[in-house]
Amino acid sequence: MIKVIYGAKGTGKTKMMIDAANQAVENAKGHLIFITDSKRGMYDLERAVRFIDVSEYDVAGEAALCGFVKGVIAGNHDNEYVFIDGVVRIAGKPVQELASFFYMLEKVAKSSEVTVTVSVSATKEELPDFVTKYI
Repeated sequence: MIKVIYGAKGTGKTKMMIDAANQAVENAKGHLIFITDSKRGMYDLERAVRFIDVSEYDVAGEAALCGFVKGVIAGNHDNEYVFIDGVVRIAGKPVQELASFFYMLEKVAKSSEVTVTVSVSATKEELPDFVTKYI
């Protein structure tokens, strides 16, 4: 399952992601992973959430992000939730050009039975159809 949190820059998407991750800890039976491109919010997450700053791994671009997410999910079969904060920033592309990324996420989420929550910096009107189906 994929969920999308969207909004213009400065609307509190990261806070919503952190709150969602912390809330998921209460009922999770598996691992939780929070992927972002900065240390911001790291200390606001519960200890049970694995925090990954992709800037430490030189992840830049859509293809690198796809590979990184697949690797993180494949690294442990007990993963239950994956949160990706700032997918547009990390991929370095506008959301309208990320169709293949969302296709990959859908495929991986289904096959791994993982719930993936993604934040996208865009207004509802700017979201393409391949993203709006996850709202």
